[in-house]
Amino acid sequence: MRIAITGYRGQLGEWLVRRLEDHELLLLGRPEHDITRPESIVPAVVGFRPEVVIHSAAFTNVDGCARDPDTAYLVNALGTQNVAVACQRAGAALVYISTNEVFDGTKGAPYLEQDERHPINPYGWSKYAGERFVETLLERYYIVRIAWLFAPGRTNFVSKICALARERGRLAVVTDEVSSPTYAPHLADALARLIETGHYGVYHLTNEGSCSRYEFARYFLPLAGLGHVPVEPITSDQFQRPSKPPLHCILRNFAAAHLLGIQLPHWEEAVQDYFRRLEGA
Repeated sequence: MRIAITGYRGQLGEWLVRRLEDHELLLLGRPEHDITRPESIVPAVVGFRPEVVIHSAAFTNVDGCARDPDTAYLVNALGTQNVAVACQRAGAALVYISTNEVFDGTKGAPYLEQDERHPINPYGWSKYAGERFVETLLERYYIVRIAWLFAPGRTNFVSKICALARERGRLAVVTDEVSSPTYAPHLADALARLIETGHYGVYHLTNEGSCSRYEFARYFLPLAGLGHVPVEPITSDQFQRPSKPPLHCILRNFAAAHLLGIQLPHWEEAVQDYFRRLEGA
């Protein structure tokens, strides 16, 4: 299969390249291919004539998006529009990697794929706008929502908390932000299986189970040899940050699991694999 991947140097892109190495790949990343510039991204995609484009490039710094919402919209919304136009002209299907933050976290239960979207911060709004461009411009697409992405050797919640634990010797982590961690190697495998199906639609592909940020940290710190570090449970109103996250925003993988048999392992298994890979590196 001919597959183009945007953001191939990113946390997910790296694992997509590994998982899909047997296919014919076009790897798209800055500065050579800037998704915010149509003249940069559209001819590259059209010239390659891919069957599928996996669009993983994004401005994913949630607090950075709150500080600079214009750039968030430019990259996550208009950049996605450019990629969708490229797919339109190339006759390619699009996989758009979206986020749980298109929801507001007030449902009181895990979100299904077709639940009403209502983002509450600039990052969520920019990714929601990206979803709308995909839905409007294309007939053949997969919108795939994820949450709390992490991968070995990259900057993410796990690596940041471990670094802070070593630096400060104690931590305070929120208990009321709850979601579904997503491990990049497991997600890359699920996406590879998804594009083989040709079953277009909206999917939630997170690891099974859910946890709070506090529960997440308490689970992985001992695996990092940091189980002795005290962790104080706090609420989000005690932790000031530029962006307001949706607090109870668990994604339920209903469509992919029931229609296609695609399901990611439990997040605890993912964390264990994360640290095994770090040890083996």
